[in-house]
Amino acid sequence: MIFAPEIRAARGLLGWSQLELAEAAGVGVATVRRLEGAGKVRGSAEVIWKIQTALEAAGVEFIPADETKGPGARLKHSKRGKQVEPLGKRGVS
Repeated sequence: MIFAPEIRAARGLLGWSQLELAEAAGVGVATVRRLEGAGKVRGSAEVIWKIQTALEAAGVEFIPADETKGPGARLKHSKRGKQVEPLGKRGVS
């Protein structure tokens, strides 16, 4: 499960606005604002799944917490070691 700070971090890595994330996930921008503003992510599993799936499709990898570090997000790399370009930067909607 992803948390509000991870959603904000992932969106920041991609350079996406809340509106861009909402459009990519097929949810309302008010939903993204509510989820990002919450201390704990509260919403339907389907909405959270849509947001996580949209961010992962754009090149974000979510890192689970372990015994020494908390959860996080980073950009995936291609096979040649280059970062994946965000969807918005490639002209794909």
